[in-house]
Amino acid sequence: MSLYSIHNLRFEAQIDPFGAELRSLKNNKGTEYLWSADPQYWARVSPVLFPFVGKTNGLCYRTGGQEFPMTPHGFARDREFSLLHQEADEIWFVLEADDATRAVYPFDFRLELGYRLTSEGLEVLWKVMNPAANDLYFAIGGHPAFLCPPSGNGGHAGCFLHFDTDAPVLRCTPIEEHGLALPEHVDFPLTGGYLPLTETLFDHDALVVENRQCSQVSLCLSNKTPYLAVRFDAPLFGIWSPPGKQAPFVCIEPWYGRCDSVGFTGDLSERAWENKLSAHEVFEASYTILPLK
Repeated sequence: MSLYSIHNLRFEAQIDPFGAELRSLKNNKGTEYLWSADPQYWARVSPVLFPFVGKTNGLCYRTGGQEFPMTPHGFARDREFSLLHQEADEIWFVLEADDATRAVYPFDFRLELGYRLTSEGLEVLWKVMNPAANDLYFAIGGHPAFLCPPSGNGGHAGCFLHFDTDAPVLRCTPIEEHGLALPEHVDFPLTGGYLPLTETLFDHDALVVENRQCSQVSLCLSNKTPYLAVRFDAPLFGIWSPPGKQAPFVCIEPWYGRCDSVGFTGDLSERAWENKLSAHEVFEASYTILPLK
């Protein structure tokens, strides 16, 4: 199926209804900010993570006294969304529970995913609705991949990340070889909020940053000039690029949820950073992509 496009005077975005995935974001000069989905490195661009973020222990989870299988990051990224409505600068898609989703996730839900262009950039908007009488447990997150360096040529080493914090370190939750969170922390020193992107930074998978340590992450050139930022109010976020590949992109990922902790075998309701919606409640969240050059 063809991509949908939205535009305003400054930007144009293209979205694939499969996964409701953002596939392109350009300014009015034709500069592309998103990764191309080249399978040599990573065959996705900006998948939505729902109803799980990260991996579950043993690729399964428990709820209501039953055990269910679950693929990493949930199933929404691999489902066809329906178009809800479209305007010149805004578009919304919807995914609802069906027999296939209930077989692995025994909840009714309605997920609406929107994209809205502004004079600053692109807002990515989420609505999770619980149409049922029982509680709904879920996680949701973004996974947008941005060209780094902005030319898309060469690896990202030599560029910088900038975090809007005065803290001397970025405290991260390490991820072990099976994609689960370890109980200790690793501190990455910051100098004026800057962290250099090196060839080894992602050797142990994503940097998982919990507890609202900042609200904006910028990608910067080798001279520390920012060229793109992601602004959010999420309680945690991830920074990722494929380990050992020196890929020409970096993902900045606002999350409401994360992978299981090592050894976790509890009920879904006990999962770290899990969200709960009571009957007929609605969860709304968003993040904004800010092209700066």
